[in-house]
Amino acid sequence: MAWPILSVVTFLPILGALFIALVRGNDALAKGTARWVALWSTLVTFAISLVLVWRFDASSAEFQFVEKHNWLGVASYHMGVDGISLPFVILTTALMPLCILASWTSIQKRVKEYMIAFLVLETLMVGTFSALDLVLFYLFFEGGLIPMFLIIGVWGGPRRVYASFKFFLYTLAGSVLMLLAIMAMYWQAGTTDIPTLLRHGFPVEMQKWAWLAFFASFAVKMPMWPVHTWLPDAHVEAPTAGSVILAAILLKMGGYGFLRFSLPMFPMASHDFAPLIFTLSVVAIIYTSLVALMQEDVKKLIAYSSVAHMGFVTMGIFAATTQGVAGGIFQMISHGIVSGALFLCVGVVYDRMHTREIAAYGGLVNRMPIYAFVFMLFTMANVGLPGTSGFVGEFLALIGTFKANIAVAALATLGVILSACYALWLYRKMVFGTLKPELAGIRDIGWREGVIFAPLVVLTILFGVAPKPVLDMSSASVAQLLEGYNKAIAGTKTAQAAAAAKAAGSVR
Repeated sequence: MAWPILSVVTFLPILGALFIALVRGNDALAKGTARWVALWSTLVTFAISLVLVWRFDASSAEFQFVEKHNWLGVASYHMGVDGISLPFVILTTALMPLCILASWTSIQKRVKEYMIAFLVLETLMVGTFSALDLVLFYLFFEGGLIPMFLIIGVWGGPRRVYASFKFFLYTLAGSVLMLLAIMAMYWQAGTTDIPTLLRHGFPVEMQKWAWLAFFASFAVKMPMWPVHTWLPDAHVEAPTAGSVILAAILLKMGGYGFLRFSLPMFPMASHDFAPLIFTLSVVAIIYTSLVALMQEDVKKLIAYSSVAHMGFVTMGIFAATTQGVAGGIFQMISHGIVSGALFLCVGVVYDRMHTREIAAYGGLVNRMPIYAFVFMLFTMANVGLPGTSGFVGEFLALIGTFKANIAVAALATLGVILSACYALWLYRKMVFGTLKPELAGIRDIGWREGVIFAPLVVLTILFGVAPKPVLDMSSASVAQLLEGYNKAIAGTKTAQAAAAAKAAGSVR
């Protein structure tokens, strides 16, 4: 039997969490032990996940590293990754050590519980991207709510309880409908096995209802306008590392869901509802960019920019073109790196000054030149400057959408201009100008923060100049997805035309 590498990557963080739970006391030694165990658990998990990349065959569109065992009777423990899910697994395992390092000094209360929550969350996030059974996917997908709810509710800001309950209720409400759709799919197809369901042709009428049920869950998770209002509150109240995971990984589960379920399993419904998605995406891109211009809190501004960037993702995915889908995947990976880095940038100055008000800052370049450079790089990447990873995803998504709908692509381009407006305004207010007297003693990035930012800086530039590794990894899976999607739509339209012709003949 082959080594179950996917299960090891998924559940290794849980072992670290169990070890931390066995640590007695709450003194400095216990806190230090919890931090080091969490860091090494995430580092080893990341190192093992790189073996997945090394052994992954990018030319194949099939699921790889597959593990399948009998489990519940109805559902099986079925795990595997393809070119669409593997990039998200690697993004998750890569960011977790950085989140632990970012929380090293800022989290001082209940350190053990905090580290356990993050390790459990890592297992649930990796499991979500690796599950090949609907029931298993649902358990991982929903399970991630619990540690995130605790991270915001226990270690968050002054309005943390309100924000955590809002986050929990919004996402849970959408997922209840998805559970009903999963049950209906099981009764119709007789299985919850995802690879089998991908080949199963669901009736057109059922597709519409199932698509809407899945959409209710994924739209909240993305989050799409108008069900995005939980995100700014959750970001503002969450601790820095919580915001990083929320923006970089949890938001991507919605986009991943569209790619794994909505497009391949309900192709006709996806085709019919594409105008709805385009409308919501364009509104999200333009409206939330304008809202971002009005913000006084740094975190809220970046949170609204995340909603706008996810608009490009949904637009690209439902354009159902090679460039659109590939651009959507790349944009999610890029946004995971860039938005995570921006929230870490906010965390650096918040740890020193304990305020997120934009007006409280000014002239930081005079005291923090390295920070000013790092913040500038990620701000430019967020805008989509050529040469950074942010450009590639947006450009591909826009090209893919242009092939499907010129008007939608033209309107979405306004978002690129508006993002430059709010991002450059934020940078000018915080970094340039005269140094505020209360900032006179602020210190620049230290070595620990430098270690956190260095890989993010490298990846942002590397993927901007050479995006091929990410695009190649997903290309075969994207091609297979779109081939099945187009074949299903052509077949349905042919059947509908034949039925209409038959009906017209019988009338005569």
